Amino acid sequence: MTTPHTVYLLDTNIFVQAHRRHYAFEICPGFWDCLIHHHQAGQIVSIDRVRDEILAGDALETWVKASAPSTLFASTADANVTQNYAKMVRWVQANSQFKAEAKTEFAQVADGWLCAYAKANVQHVVVNHDIAAIKQRGLCRMSVCFSEIRPAGVGRKQSAVNVGSRPIAAGRGYI
Repeated sequence: MTTPHTVYLLDTNIFVQAHRRHYAFEICPGFWDCLIHHHQAGQIVSIDRVRDEILAGDALETWVKASAPSTLFASTADANVTQNYAKMVRWVQANSQFKAEAKTEFAQVADGWLCAYAKANVQHVVVNHDIAAIKQRGLCRMSVCFSEIRPAGVGRKQSAVNVGSRPIAAGRGYI
């Protein structure tokens, strides 16, 4: 009997910060090859809404269109995902701990969809945000996602590239 492997769901900032900081295409092309390798091994995935956020007319967009497998960005059109998303948005809207602008942002950006996809399909969402800043701004995803980890946490659990230096950060909430 084989043990199912862990699949990590990548947030927009994993791609954007890697591209803009330490892993620019011309400096570290191996990082991008590694993402493709781990996707093809069934270890990482992202979603179509993340793809939409990173199409900004720069080298990252070129990589997404020319090099990234189309399967790297899974569809959020699945019925389980859309049902999860609707439930999460209702929960966020009804929860008074979140600021109005945070509620709006949750519904408009990929974050809510990442959480909904994670609930339906994967165990962990990989982010590279400043967790203290997220909490200070009163953003919702930390309370909705059941398990968010930093890229360094992925490297500790998998033989994946380490794209961050901070420890695992997990949020507990709706899921």
